[in-house]
Formats: sequence, structure tokens, C-alpha cells
Amino acid sequence: MIRAGIVGGTGYTGVELLRILALHQEVDVAVVTSRADAGVRVDAVYPSLRGYVDAVFTAPDVEALAACDVVFFATPNGTAMLMAEQLLARGVKVIDLSADFRLQDAKEWSQWYGMEHACPDLIGEAVYGLPEVNREGIKTARLIACPGCYPTSVQLGFLPLLEQGLIDADHLIADVKSGVSGAGRKAELATLMSECGESFKAYAVPGHRHLPEIRQGLHAATGKPVGLTFVPHLTPMIRGIHATLYGRLQADVQDLQALYEQRYRNEVFVDVLPNGAHADTRSVRGSNRCQIAIHQPQGGNTVVVLSVIDNLVKGASGQAVQNMNLMFGLEEDLGLRTVALYP
Repeated sequence: MIRAGIVGGTGYTGVELLRILALHQEVDVAVVTSRADAGVRVDAVYPSLRGYVDAVFTAPDVEALAACDVVFFATPNGTAMLMAEQLLARGVKVIDLSADFRLQDAKEWSQWYGMEHACPDLIGEAVYGLPEVNREGIKTARLIACPGCYPTSVQLGFLPLLEQGLIDADHLIADVKSGVSGAGRKAELATLMSECGESFKAYAVPGHRHLPEIRQGLHAATGKPVGLTFVPHLTPMIRGIHATLYGRLQADVQDLQALYEQRYRNEVFVDVLPNGAHADTRSVRGSNRCQIAIHQPQGGNTVVVLSVIDNLVKGASGQAVQNMNLMFGLEEDLGLRTVALYP
């Protein structure tokens, strides 16, 4: 049995980890931390977990976490990098759901996240946890940097075209919408229901923190820098990411549908929808699946890819568990065989 610890168990990604791991046959959740709720039973804060999680929140403590086989960091940016080195030294595997180890350039990370990196020497070791790209590296990793929700949906949508050199990599457009849970579980004016309900808006148009992460991932696929315009939007729903991706074809492609089906034919968590379909966030809600639909409007040279995920599952906690399964030699979908909620 794998002993797991969760640092930051009271946020949305933390409780989503608890929900998934509570039914995982090979995992015992041994430590769940929260500074604010230390000493309080987990199921007192989240009654949905009554009968599934018999644990008490504790304050973060390296020695207690060192008794675990794997520790998940479901924390704000800047927390995992303060503890990761100590845990790795004690033989604990670390899966970070924050952005602390996603970017390979420490200076660039500091520019986007507004603080100095506490352990830049570990950045080069961290494996980017997108299984559809880095599966073999994940299997032998000690430290996983889980992708962000926006980067997951955008990369999975663009990758087949870029890997084959079929679109102009200098002029990519990602028009992406997110539910409000992507902002985290905190009191913030912009995400109050009275502020975002029955409304729809773009934000961070000059530059979002996930932009360099997406560029880095797409660069790895093409071998050269990509030109990407990324515009995120806030939508009045709780869960979901909908990425509408645009590219200009620079080669004659006989069958885009077959291209995507071939690329993802062995991927248990990527579902290429039938020709002519339109991806819908409600069809992946609560699941670890990414659903993708491909269109070529009017048969022209513009390709439109629709990519949808649940931002808290495939965009965060579900993908983290998928990575854990690979790290420990388990079936990749163990604990993740969940049908999406409907309606």
C-alpha cells in the first residue's frame, strides 16, 4: 500500500485529491495538512468525505511527511519549492500541482511568479507531468511538475498538428475559457457569484502565467519556438476548461480526423470525438478525460481544434494521480475509472 501525504488539503485541488484517492485501491492517505484547520477532522470540513477519509488535518511537518512514499503539493505557488528538497533527500517522491517546477528557466519563472526560486537546482530534475508526452520519464521520476489546467487542454489540442509540422507554428491562437474553481478556494471579489454570474469576460490578455508553460511544451514538440496568442476567459460555471484553438495549415492534410485518432489511439484519457462533433465541458465534468474535436471550416486552410477538460481533474488532481500510478508501476487509470457527471 502506498502511503500518501497531501500538503494543502483544504483547497479545491486538495479535496479533489482526497475524493480520488479515497477510492484508490493501492493508496492510504496518511497525512493531510492545513495550517488553518490543524486538529480538525477532514470530514468535518468536507462532509462529502464522511465514511471515506478518516484523517485529521495537521500542520505541515517535514518529518511527518517523510514517512510517506509520495507527497502531493496542492498549495499556492511558492510552497512546494520550500519543502521538496528535504522530502526528496528522505526518499519521498514529490508531485507538485503548483507551478513551482513547471518552467525550466528559473529567471523566467521569477519574472512570471514574482519571487526568487528557492531551489533552482531541482528544476532540471523535475519531469513535466503530461503523460501523453512524457510517460517514460514520469515512470522513473522523483519529482513531478504537474501541468496547469490551461496548458493541458491547449497542448493536447495542438500537439498532433505541431508534431507533424502541419500548421504554422509562428501564428497559433488559443482562445480558452475556464470555470471559476480555477481561481482557487479563496474569497476574492472577481469570483463572487454576484460579480461573475451571468457574465463572461477575458482577462490577463497582455500575458497570463500559463503562457510560458504552454510555449515551453509546444516548443518541445516542434523543436523550435512557437508564436502563441493565448487569451483566457472566466465563465460563470464551477468546473471546466474549453479551449478553442486556431492554426493555419501549411501542408495538404487528407484526413485530420485520422491524424488525431492515430496520435491518441492508445491514450486512455484522451477521447477524439467523431467527425463533426463539438466538444462540451459537461461531457468531461468530474472525469480525467480530455475530449477533442477537429474542424476545418469550409474546407479552408484554417484548422479549429476544440479541447475540453475538467480543470480540477485532468487539469490538476486527476492528472496528478495518473502520474503517481505511472511512478509506482500501477495501471495508469487505477482510481480514475470514473464516468463524467451528467447532467
